[in-house]
Amino acid sequence: MKKQVLLLSLLGVVIAGCDNKSEPAGSSSGSVLSAPADYVGAAAKAQQTAAKTADTLALSSAIQLFGGEQGRYPTDLNELVAKKYLREIPQPPRGMEIQYDAKTGTVKVVAE
Repeated sequence: MKKQVLLLSLLGVVIAGCDNKSEPAGSSSGSVLSAPADYVGAAAKAQQTAAKTADTLALSSAIQLFGGEQGRYPTDLNELVAKKYLREIPQPPRGMEIQYDAKTGTVKVVAE
């Protein structure tokens, strides 16, 4: 449910921000004929951004909770599942991967 709300919020920002003046040259033709394709591309990008953000926030929260209770960061993300801080490790969007740094407790979703 949270992912859906976040996705709808980001989609609203993308739609509200659709203005040819703010886009780099060549990113959209501005043609009525290409508008559906431009919209679908923007919606797909917004969905991927929303998924990345939701995954990162969920993992970061679990890592911080683990760190506060255990006095250290988990050695890997599987430890969050083993100790019941997460039900499962979220799957990143297609073409992306989750990177975790156990020394700093930071997590990010990046392109493969």
